[in-house]
Amino acid sequence: MITMNSHSNDIDYSNGYMEPEEEWEREGLLDPAWEKQQKKTFTAWCNSHLRKAGTAIENIEEDFRNGLKLMLLLEVISGETLPKPDRGKMRFHKIANVNKALDFIASKGVKLVSIGAEEIVDGNLKMTLGMIWTIILRFAIQDISVEEMTAKEGLLLWCQRKTAPYKNVNVQNFHLSFKDGLAFCALIHRHRPDLIDYHKLSKDNPLQNLNTAFDVAEKYLDIPRMLDPEDMTNTAMPDERAIMTYVSSYYHCFSGAQKAETAANRICKVLKVNQENERLMEEYERLASDLLEWIRRTLPWLQSRQADNSLSGVQKRLEEYRTYRRKHKPPRVEQKAKLETNFNTLQTKLRLSNRPAYMPTEGKMVSDISNAWKGLEQSEKSFEDWLLSEMMRLERLEHLAQKFKAKADTHEDWTRGKEEMLQSSDFRQCKLNDLKALKKKHEAFESDLAAHQDRVEQIAAIAHELNTLEYHDSTSVNIRCQRICDQWDRLGNLTQKRRTDLDDAEKILEKIDILHLEFAKRAAPFNNWLDGTREDLVDMFIVHTVEEIQGLIDAHGQFKATLSDADKEYNSIIGLVKDVESTVQKYQIPGGLQNPYTTLTSTDLSKKWSEVKLLVPQRDTTLQAELRKQQNNEMLRRQFAEKANQVGPWIERQMDAVTAIGMGMHGSLEDQLNQLNQYEQNVFAYKPHIEELEKIHQAVQEGMIFENRYTHYTMETLRVGWEQLLTSINRNVNEVENQILTRDSKGITQEQLNEFRASFNHFDKNRTGRLAPEEFKSCLVSIGYSIGKDRQGEIDFQRILAVVDPNSTGYVHFDAFLDFMTRESTDTDTAEQVIDSFRILAGDKPYILSDELRRELPPDQAEYCIQRMAPYKGVNAVPGALDYMSFSTALYGESDL
Repeated sequence: MITMNSHSNDIDYSNGYMEPEEEWEREGLLDPAWEKQQKKTFTAWCNSHLRKAGTAIENIEEDFRNGLKLMLLLEVISGETLPKPDRGKMRFHKIANVNKALDFIASKGVKLVSIGAEEIVDGNLKMTLGMIWTIILRFAIQDISVEEMTAKEGLLLWCQRKTAPYKNVNVQNFHLSFKDGLAFCALIHRHRPDLIDYHKLSKDNPLQNLNTAFDVAEKYLDIPRMLDPEDMTNTAMPDERAIMTYVSSYYHCFSGAQKAETAANRICKVLKVNQENERLMEEYERLASDLLEWIRRTLPWLQSRQADNSLSGVQKRLEEYRTYRRKHKPPRVEQKAKLETNFNTLQTKLRLSNRPAYMPTEGKMVSDISNAWKGLEQSEKSFEDWLLSEMMRLERLEHLAQKFKAKADTHEDWTRGKEEMLQSSDFRQCKLNDLKALKKKHEAFESDLAAHQDRVEQIAAIAHELNTLEYHDSTSVNIRCQRICDQWDRLGNLTQKRRTDLDDAEKILEKIDILHLEFAKRAAPFNNWLDGTREDLVDMFIVHTVEEIQGLIDAHGQFKATLSDADKEYNSIIGLVKDVESTVQKYQIPGGLQNPYTTLTSTDLSKKWSEVKLLVPQRDTTLQAELRKQQNNEMLRRQFAEKANQVGPWIERQMDAVTAIGMGMHGSLEDQLNQLNQYEQNVFAYKPHIEELEKIHQAVQEGMIFENRYTHYTMETLRVGWEQLLTSINRNVNEVENQILTRDSKGITQEQLNEFRASFNHFDKNRTGRLAPEEFKSCLVSIGYSIGKDRQGEIDFQRILAVVDPNSTGYVHFDAFLDFMTRESTDTDTAEQVIDSFRILAGDKPYILSDELRRELPPDQAEYCIQRMAPYKGVNAVPGALDYMSFSTALYGESDL
């Protein structure tokens, strides 16, 4: 068995035909059929070369015995001159010539074991056949290389690829697979379809197939018959070495076609790259247009500040905004990340294939999308701030409107009938005592009127504030306020006029009942105090903290402490009424129980005093309920803060870890990619914490809680951090994938990549992912890149800097550094290489035809070229000629997109 030494070009024949005879017998090589086939094939093969020197052999074991034709054969097939042969006819002359031939074979890296010149001189057929086989292996088969396989495997793979499209052909070995002749016919038809009509052949006619192939090969391809069709069909297993020898002649005959296939493969590879790049460009344009259009449609909604000026309307808009953040925006965040990933992948592929960088259409650059996205987020922030401020303003408005209504209702109740009373002329028919009573009553009314001045001013002030805050129903408020003010002015005028009338009649009046007067004087302010107290006890309030409600509770406690003094005043006033009753009863004064100075009665005061005493505990209940609400709000603040203080640092730690991985500090690129994917899984697994926080935040907003002293995190900052974390993971995954793509496509090793990353990180002190020019120069020097310290060295460095920083940003990023180092250390395809490949397919013509493209390339890629190649305009152009040179140059130039 012949084996290839993986560390040299030597061939080890220690187990080949040169073994002792018993070894041959053990391997079964003494099979007469095999020996016959080898003898015939090796003889024909030798003669196919010896005829170039004008000679031939007839008997292989006899004609090489003197060594002369053996030396001549080696000179013909090697193209070299062997030492001058000995011309004597003695045995030692023959041995000397054969030894010269064997020495020449050994000089070509062939190790001959157990073979000597004596066996050849003696005509030993087995040894002679073994020697010829070593020559065939070395000079006809060894140089065959397909995908770095051994010679035998390479030749077999070549046969398999060439015959793959053919029906009834399945090449698996060099004996049974060729027995029916179809494999030989397929090889000829694949390269010269004009010589054989393969479709007319049948697997059932092996003898006819073999004769057809051998005749055509000998007549048209100059390949002599080396096999006998009858031997092959009559032998159970034809000899492998004989068939390999004959098939190698086919391989060398069609080596020109092999070059064409290699050229076609190179072109296919380049075209696939171009087609994929165009697809990525179209996808980028589509995604960018869709995202920008969505932002354009969304911005007017976020920038709108129109509302119906009602609390329910603003709450509805806030709920719409929450729906937008939960449902509509997240898919767009993913779309933006995918867009940036596709753009980076495309630029990497363009760099790796020597194509110019992709420039999106105007307005669709990554920077344009980032600016539009930034504008969207700014609009979101201002929109949410506006909504919350509107809720606070409208809540304040609703509170003021209800307060206005309550005070206006109280005032209008008090003024009801007052104008008619002031316009009355009842005093003109009164007795003296009644007249005096009317005057005192009017004095009491004036006191009461003055006491109500403060309420009217409060009503006007509330109406003014409602107008300032643009209350939606300010028109009706203004109308009612104006009506109250106008009535108040009329009451003042009527009061003054009645006082004048009473003063004019005072001369006819005598004294006034002291007790009635005292009651009226003390009952009126007490009654006002009762009314004010009742208003205060039912007054609505709005607070936002526990401290504020505690302040109201404390103030209410202080008020309750004054009730004992009020109770004394109440008993004192009621005592006046009792004195009047006892006096009237004692002296039987007609109408004496009627108090001429006031309409207030002890019953009124008692009723109001009872109401006040009932309202006090009700106020306690209301304040305590609000205290519990504020305590619940405080609990919500603490819940949000506790969760936010966990989520915020977690996001920051993940960001730091992802950034560290992105610096290439965690093993191989595959390790980094696995770690990033694991982090991505962890982040998605952590999402329930964000959703839980969103629920707490919603409860916080519904509770109208606008500040939180327990944490510096806000829901907005956590949302932005979460989105930045997802974007950072996607960006780093994309960068690592691009580095893997760069490493694999450029053939750099993981060790080289680690060296590049370690050097870059060493000079990236601040872990920013970029180097300043001087840091970059030091980095290049550290990995062995020679940059002189003279003027020429500075010129060379500026040239490099223009490549890695084409936009003159003042910094060099790792991707640009890696791309530069891989281009410095690896080879890439160029336009010139593609032109050379097309020239091979075109048979050295300056143009190529559609039929030639369809014959050599896959259908889709052939049509791709035909549609894009311009007509050839050069000299000797034929109809349908296509210009492959301009097409190849365009592949590395500007894209249509």
